[in-house]
Amino acid sequence: MPAPRTTTAAPGPIEVLTVPEAMAALRIKRGKVYDLIRTKQLTSFTIGRARRITADSVRAFIRRQIEEND
Repeated sequence: MPAPRTTTAAPGPIEVLTVPEAMAALRIKRGKVYDLIRTKQLTSFTIGRARRITADSVRAFIRRQIEEND
C-alpha cells in the first residue's frame, strides 16, 4: 500500500499597494510614505519605474504604531 501523500498549501500571492494606495490606507502624504520606505519601516520594491509596497508591511507598521501608543 503506498504511503499517504501529504500536501502543504502553497502560499498565496503577495498583496501589494501603490504609493497612492498606501497613502490612503495610512492617511498620510506621499513624502511620509517615502520616508517610511527610506527608513525601512515599509517594505517596497520597484517594477521598472513603478514602486510597490507590500500590504503586510503596511499592516505591520499599523500594529507597531498601536503597540507603541498603548
